[in-house]
Amino acid sequence: MKIMLSQPMKGKTNEEIRKEREHLVKEIESNGYIVLDTIFDEAPKNVDEAIWLLSKSIEYLAQADVVFFMKGWQYARGCKIEHEVAVEYGKKVIYEN
Repeated sequence: MKIMLSQPMKGKTNEEIRKEREHLVKEIESNGYIVLDTIFDEAPKNVDEAIWLLSKSIEYLAQADVVFFMKGWQYARGCKIEHEVAVEYGKKVIYEN
């Protein structure tokens, strides 16, 4: 089973994002599941970076069996869009308590 994590990322470095999700990734993988890596290095030049990154996330969402929404997702523009896509296309969603 492939799981995508949706988490607020604005203003954070890739290192900070990885550290925030590290415990969750370990727990999911220890149960035999695959966590899709949706932390991207950088957008090409001359594109809107936020939209490009969101488009890559949605590309990965298409591969996911489950989308796990981390704390604070409901306040992050990209996460809210990922949530809308996941719900509208019938993906199983899980929310962090």
